[in-house]
Amino acid sequence: MQKFTNFSGLVAGIDRPNIDTDAIIPKQYLKSIKRSGFGVNLFDDWRYLDPGQPGKSNADRRVNPDFILNKSPFKHAQILLARENFACGSSREHAVWALMDFGFKVVIAPSFADIFYNNSFKNGFLPIVLNASLVDQLFNELEQHQDYQLSVNLEDQLVSNAAGVKMSFEIDEFRKYCLLNGLDDIGLTMQHAEQIKQFEQQYYEKAPWLNQ
Repeated sequence: MQKFTNFSGLVAGIDRPNIDTDAIIPKQYLKSIKRSGFGVNLFDDWRYLDPGQPGKSNADRRVNPDFILNKSPFKHAQILLARENFACGSSREHAVWALMDFGFKVVIAPSFADIFYNNSFKNGFLPIVLNASLVDQLFNELEQHQDYQLSVNLEDQLVSNAAGVKMSFEIDEFRKYCLLNGLDDIGLTMQHAEQIKQFEQQYYEKAPWLNQ
């Protein structure tokens, strides 16, 4: 997992509450267990006017010109701004993979579904909770500036705009440590590789028949 570094990125907003995981990545595209390749079908039903099929190119599908991620410059957004209860619904981890594969690094909302929130950290993706009034303010600023950008400083737990206004957010210290150091569950385990090896050697010395 890559380390999460401080960055400034373009913001795209989807101004609706209760966006569920089936809207983020529809169920028919969940057949792959790879973490890549889902970005082209992110928000598929909203993004395209024609139905798609798993494993087939989207090159000939008509795009919805009114959907935010089909507009320039938002095709290259790295921060998604959303409303409350983002990513509710089923527990599919693919929702996080699709957002990341598209190019998003952060999603900001007043609240998140618990499973999506937990899945995000396990994949190096940062969900930031800001209160509803601050999210309202960000949506208002986004309407006024099409190339609206925000800076995210995970170490100091701050989101700031070009005017220098800083908004603090809370994050569990352990999750913060894992993001900053690029550690998923496997990475955390491998930090103790030598101790695990020593334990296995001692264990097999006591019960050598288990290693045959």
